[in-house]
Amino acid sequence: MFDNSIGKRKLLESLKGGLIVSCQAREGWPMYGKEIMAAFAKAAEDGGAVGIRANKPESISEICKKVNLPVIGINKIWNKDYEVYITPTYQSAVEIIEAGSSIIALDCTKRPRPNRETFGQIIERLREKYPDILIMADISTLEEGIEASREGVDLVSTTLSGYTEYTKHITGTDFKLIERLKEAIDTPVIAEGKIHSPEDAKRAIESGAYAVVVGTAITRPEIITRWYSDKLKEISQDNL
Repeated sequence: MFDNSIGKRKLLESLKGGLIVSCQAREGWPMYGKEIMAAFAKAAEDGGAVGIRANKPESISEICKKVNLPVIGINKIWNKDYEVYITPTYQSAVEIIEAGSSIIALDCTKRPRPNRETFGQIIERLREKYPDILIMADISTLEEGIEASREGVDLVSTTLSGYTEYTKHITGTDFKLIERLKEAIDTPVIAEGKIHSPEDAKRAIESGAYAVVVGTAITRPEIITRWYSDKLKEISQDNL
C-alpha cells in the first residue's frame, strides 16, 4: 500500500517523467473484476510504472492492497441525461478518496453535470474536507485546462481530448494540446489518450508532459489482439 502521508510535493515528484498505467474494465468486458485489475496493477508495478489509474471504489481498494504505488482514482457514472461521467459529483469523489486514492481525477469540462454542481464547487468542497488529496483535471481543450488550473487543481490531463463532442475530430494523441498547455499553465500536464506505443509516450514527454498515462495498449488484451489480427488480414492470402 502506498503511503499517502508523504505529502503533495513528494507525491508529484514520484510521478515526474514516468508511466502511469490505467487499469480499468467495465462489466461485461473480459478483464472485468477487482482481482484482475489488482493483478494488472501489480504487473504494471513490476514493469516500472510510477502510478496506477483505476475506476470504482472496489477496484481502487483492492489495488491499494496489492501495490506500493499512488493510485489516481476515478468514479465513472453514466447518466443518460449528462455527458459528464468521470467523477461527476462531489459524492462520487468522496467514495474514491475513502477507498484509498492518492489522487482523484474528475471531468473539468464545462458541460452540465448532476445535482447542478460545477467542477469548481466540487474542488472547493474537496479542498475543505480533504486538504491533502491531490486533484487532477481531465480536460479536452486548452481553454478547459487553463480554467482548471485557475481553480487550483494539482494536475491537468488531456484525457478527454477526442472524447467530447467538440473535439471528436481528434483521432490520435493530442501532442499539440500538450505543448500548448505546457506553455500556458504552470500546473503539471499529464498526457493521456490514444497513446499506443513507447514512441508515443516518449513523444508526449518531449512535448512537455510531466508524466504519461497508458491504458488500452497495456491493459486491453482483446483490443491489442485485434490490432495484430486486423493487420495480418491486410495481407493477401496469395502472399502466404
